[in-house]
Parts: sequence; C-alpha cells; structure tokens
Amino acid sequence: MPSIKIIRRRMNSVATTTKIMKAMNMVAASKLQKDKARLEAARPFLREARGMILRLRGPSIDNNYFLRRAVKRSAYLVITGDRGLCGSYNINLAQAALAHMDDQGKSEAIVAIGLKGYDYLKRQGKNILRRFDGVLEAAFYEDAQRIAAYLATLYESNQIDEVYVAYTRYKSALVHEPQIERLLPLRPGEDAPGQTDDMRYDAGLSHFLDHAVPVYLSASIYAALLESSACEQAARMVSMDTAVNNAYEITEDLTRIYNRRRQSSITQEISELIASTNILEE
Repeated sequence: MPSIKIIRRRMNSVATTTKIMKAMNMVAASKLQKDKARLEAARPFLREARGMILRLRGPSIDNNYFLRRAVKRSAYLVITGDRGLCGSYNINLAQAALAHMDDQGKSEAIVAIGLKGYDYLKRQGKNILRRFDGVLEAAFYEDAQRIAAYLATLYESNQIDEVYVAYTRYKSALVHEPQIERLLPLRPGEDAPGQTDDMRYDAGLSHFLDHAVPVYLSASIYAALLESSACEQAARMVSMDTAVNNAYEITEDLTRIYNRRRQSSITQEISELIASTNILEE
C-alpha cells in the first residue's frame, strides 16, 4: 500500500491537472460560442451561394463542372483537427471517410485538413496529395478559397473526376455527425425553390458559371470548416468536462485512502506511546 507521502503527492498532481482541464474547458466553451456565432452569421450567404447552382435549369449545361464523365479517381477533402483531447471527434470523421471510400470502390486521392486525420489515413496506406495545417483553428473564407482553387485545378486538369468533402455537422454541443457530401461534378436541382424557366444570364450562362462555381465551391468548403470547427470545440468542451468529473472522483478516492492511512498511522503512534508508558511504569 502506498505511503501517506506518495498519496499526498498524487493528490497534488490530480489537483494541478484538474485546474488545467478546467481552463481548457472554459477556453473550448468560449471558442464554441464564437464558432456558433460565425456559423449563424455565414449561413445566409452559404445558402444563397449554393442556391445559385440549384436554380440552374436545363438537361445539359455546357460547362466542365457539370459534365458527367467516367469516374476513375475520386478526391476526398477530409476535415479534422490538428490537436487531440476532444474525445472521438477526429477518429469518427476519419473512419467515416474511410468507410465511404471503401464503399465506392474507386481509386482515391486525399486532401487532408488537420494533422489527426492525416496521420490516421496515412497509417491506412491512403494516397494523400496535400495537407493543410492550422486551418480549422481559425477558419477564414480566404482559406476556403485557397483550398477550393486547389481542388478546382485538380478537377479541370482531369487529375480527379469527382470531389467529396468529409466534415462533421454541428447539431448541438452533444450531437455532431460525420457527413460526406459531393462537391463536383455539379448537378442542378430539378425542383429547387425559386427556379424559373425564363432566367437569362448577362454575357451568357458559361460566363456566369465561370464566376459562380468558384464562389459555390468556396462557400461549401467554408461551411464545412465552420461546422467542423464548432464540433471540435464542442467535443473538447465535453471531453474536458468529463475529465474534470473523473478527476473529482479520483480525488475523493485518494482523500478517503489518505484519511484511512493517516488514521491508521495516528492509532499506531498512540498504541506505541501507551506501550512505552507501561514499560516505564513497570
């Protein structure tokens, strides 16, 4: 059984760790509120950017992004975090992306956002074209534009034939689900709200698409970044809260053991003192 000194040392260690986890919980909660505010503020723009594509009509659109060509190679944009201590957030998304790749049964190339997803998929022997670090921690629209331009270049040069984005959708602090959505090729909706048969495009539809598609791709990726960032902070907040509760339980157990050991030590000292007094009286 450990000595009183060792137990006291462990209690101090747990107390210090508890303070750190409390601080991380507060930081994650603060970041979550900011991410939720950014997500709510951006949703109208994201909805309209996607609506530009859904409102397009016609059985055939003469644009490279709408061509239905034979799919030989798929690209996956996998969005995870760069840091851990957020429960199963990163591993759940990486496993969902991997399962989707296996179901498709096609040759795939991966563009990884975040170190955790990159490490996991690399261990699975997947082909990773490029990795973007530090994006999810402070997601900006410029980051989404840069990533969208890179994917568009791959698609236009026929290095890939379709693009998927794997991210985690935020529903609440306790509920966030991995999502796999296709970005390219584009497929206009058949019954999208606001469609009209007489829509006309100044300078032509092709010219409009040259400007609209980059906005659509950037907006879709930006939405995925915001959703994933909020989910990561929510997962970290919950994970730290659970860790703090576990630390309290450990502290209670150590305190109980410490008191028993201390009581036993005091009882032994009293017994020895009484025995010594009896010997001296004899």
